[in-house]
Amino acid sequence: MTQAYLERILTACVYDVAINSPLDPAPALSARLHNNVLMKREDLQPVFSFKLRGAYNMISRLSDEAKAKGVICASAGNHAQGVALASKRLGIKGIIVMPRTTPSIKVDAARRLGGKVILHGDSYDEAAAHATKLMEERGMTWIPPFDAPDIIAGQGTVGMEILHQHPRKLHAIFVPVGGGGLAAGVATYVKQLRPDIKVIGVEPEDAPTLHAALKANKRVQLEQVGLFADGVAVRQIGKETFRVLRKHIDEVVLVSTDEICAGIRDIFDDTRSINEPAGALAVAGLKKYVEEHGIEGENLVAINSGANMNFSRLGHVAERAEVGEHREAVLAVTIPERPGSFRQFCQAIGKRSVTEFNYRFSDPQQAHVFVGLALHDGVHEKDELVADLQSKDYPVLDLTDNEMAKVHLRHMVGGHGHLVEHERVFRFEFPERPGALTQFLNQLGRKFNISMFHYRNHGAAYGRVFVGIQVPPEHSDRFDQFLDSINYRFVEETDNPAYALFLS
Repeated sequence: MTQAYLERILTACVYDVAINSPLDPAPALSARLHNNVLMKREDLQPVFSFKLRGAYNMISRLSDEAKAKGVICASAGNHAQGVALASKRLGIKGIIVMPRTTPSIKVDAARRLGGKVILHGDSYDEAAAHATKLMEERGMTWIPPFDAPDIIAGQGTVGMEILHQHPRKLHAIFVPVGGGGLAAGVATYVKQLRPDIKVIGVEPEDAPTLHAALKANKRVQLEQVGLFADGVAVRQIGKETFRVLRKHIDEVVLVSTDEICAGIRDIFDDTRSINEPAGALAVAGLKKYVEEHGIEGENLVAINSGANMNFSRLGHVAERAEVGEHREAVLAVTIPERPGSFRQFCQAIGKRSVTEFNYRFSDPQQAHVFVGLALHDGVHEKDELVADLQSKDYPVLDLTDNEMAKVHLRHMVGGHGHLVEHERVFRFEFPERPGALTQFLNQLGRKFNISMFHYRNHGAAYGRVFVGIQVPPEHSDRFDQFLDSINYRFVEETDNPAYALFLS
C-alpha cells in the first residue's frame, strides 16, 4: 500500500492550481537555535494554505459522470477555499456548507473563489450533517478534508518538493497535524525515499489527536479540543491517515498556545508574513524539539501550512508571543499601601523593561500590582527576579503560566476606588525606552500619591499610561506646575463619563 501511495503522489495533479512553494531560509531563527532552519512556504499558495493540493487532486480524478453532478464539502476554513478554487478551475459545481458562525473573511474568500456557500447551523457538525443530506439528495461527491487517498496524495506533494529542493542531509521535517492528511502524505513519501529523515508531527496541547491515538494504539475521540489553532481543531485523527502515520511518523511534539504565538512571531521576523496559529505549529514544534534534544548544526524544515489569519486576532497573538518565547514574566506582587511604596517597588525592579503595569488602590493596608517584565535569559532570569523580590519582602505570585490571568485578569485589574479621595485621572505619553517607565513613576511618586495605574507596552515609539493621582484641592496649583515641568504629553480624563461609571 505504501508503494501505491508513492505512485499516487508522483502522479498527483496539483500544479494547475498550486505553486511549487519555496523552501526559504530563516536566518534569524537559525542563528538563535544554532541550526539551519528552512521554512516550506505553503502560506504563499493562492488560497494561503496547502489544502488546495489535496482538494484539486481528488476532484480532478473524478469520473465525468461524477463531475457533472458536482462536489460538496463542509468546512469552516482552508479546505473550503481549496474546494472552491478546484471546482471553479475544473468548471464544475462546488457547494461548501459552512456554519453560520464562520468568520466573514473565510466565507467571503470561498465565495470569491467561485464556491456556492451555504451557511447552516452553529457548528461544524451541524453544517456537515446538512452537507451530507444535500449530497444524498443531489448525488454529489463528498470531498473530505483529509481522510481519503487522493487527498493524502495531493498533500504528499509537499514532501516531494522538499526532497527536490533540499537533496542534501536533512535531520527532520516538522509537520502540523489536525486530521493528518498533510502529515500522512509527507511521511509516506519521505520514508520511502529518505528513511534517514525524521518526520515529526506537531499538535497543540489542547488538540492532541495523533498523540492520543499513538499512545492508545488506536484512534481516540477527544471530548473537546482547543480552538485557538482552529485549522487543526479536530477531535479524531482520520482512519486512513492514522493507518499511514502509525507506520511512518517518528514522534509527535505538543506545543502550548504561547509557544504557537511565539512561532507566529518567529515567522514574521524572518519573512515579514503572518501565519495563522495552525500555520505556525511546525515552527513552534521545531523550536521545542531543539530545546529538548539539544541538537546543533542540523538542517531542519518546518512546513508553514497556512496564513488565513483574522486581523482581529493579531493583538492577542502579539500579547502571548513574548511569554511563549520566555521573554516576559507576568507577576502579581503585593506591596504595602503607604506613601512612597509604589516608588520603592519601582526602584526594586530597577532598570528592567516593564511590559505591563496594572494597579488600583482598594485596600488601606496592602496593594496588589499586576506587572509584566521583559526577560533576556528566559526562565532562569525569571526565577532570579522572583527570588530577588521575595528577598526584599515582596510577596510574589508567578502568573506566567496562568491562562486565566493572561487572557482575562490582566484586562480586569482595577475597579471602583471607593476609598480614594481627590482623584484626578490622566493619559500620559512618554518615549518608549528602557527605564523610561520607572523614571516616569519616580517623578510622579515623589510628589503625589498614585491611586491607579495602567500601562501596556505595545511596541510603539511612545508608551501610553493611564494614571489616577490623589490631588487635594490645596495642592492643585503645585500639581499643575508639576505637569508643566515633566514635558510629557497628557490629557486629563477626570470628567470622562467612562471613568465615572467604572473606576471612580
